[in-house]
Amino acid sequence: MTILDGKKVSNEIKDEIAAEVQQMKNRGEKVPHLAAIIVGNDGASLTYVNSKVKACERVGFESTLVKLSSTISETELLKKIKELNENPDIDGFIVQLPLPEQIDTQKVLLSVNPDKDVDGFHPTNFGKMALDMSSFIPATPFGIIELLERYNVETKGKHTVVIGRSHIVGRPMSILMGRKGFPGNSTVTVTHSYTKNITQITSQADIIITALGNPEFLKAEMVKDDVVIIDVGITRVPDETKPRGYRITGDVDFENVSKKASFITPVPGGVGPMTIAMLLKNTLLARENHRLS
Repeated sequence: MTILDGKKVSNEIKDEIAAEVQQMKNRGEKVPHLAAIIVGNDGASLTYVNSKVKACERVGFESTLVKLSSTISETELLKKIKELNENPDIDGFIVQLPLPEQIDTQKVLLSVNPDKDVDGFHPTNFGKMALDMSSFIPATPFGIIELLERYNVETKGKHTVVIGRSHIVGRPMSILMGRKGFPGNSTVTVTHSYTKNITQITSQADIIITALGNPEFLKAEMVKDDVVIIDVGITRVPDETKPRGYRITGDVDFENVSKKASFITPVPGGVGPMTIAMLLKNTLLARENHRLS
């Protein structure tokens, strides 16, 4: 069994990006600039955005953090997004989700310039990805693809089961795993809350990608020997034995499933660190696109 070490690979990617940025500086070129909009004071969102700012510092990017009140109107938020769209100094930006109830999330995501949509959520980028055209791939699926590639996990002709159909992970992964190329060329089954006999399906899978947010949902009896497991789930489970009073758990019963797996991502330290690394990679791509346009 091989651990797909997202922390290690993400650090390698950051080192590679930092080297490219240094070359840009040596040539006297403008370095990539990533901005993030955060609305309100959600603790998890603040932690995540701050880690993105630190990652920018590490690789030599410029970064801007736009903090807005949770009471901001949709009109005011759209105005701020328009400013970032029109600011030539900003190569890419993200709007941290979730947003307050008074704001239409879909309307906000549609308002982001696709050329600066380094989260890869805009329909233009999603559509290009589906058509195998050059685009920004959503950071988490991009990170999973990178992990599979760097560990040389065979995907051609394999049966991939995706658990979950969100536009952030499940749907993009189903497209990417079925595309021509590597990683890809697998036969994909998408399962969700209405899927019947899910154990019958997962037990036939060569690769399982699960993004449910249901702690330890996937049990050892649901998988076959030598399965490849990608666990995207991350849930805080109360645990009084831990200093913080909780432990972080994925969708997979890691202790038991890992005994049957050929490759498996841990939680934490698997897919999570890759997400930020690929956000940086998308921002680097955006900078290059702007330089050439």
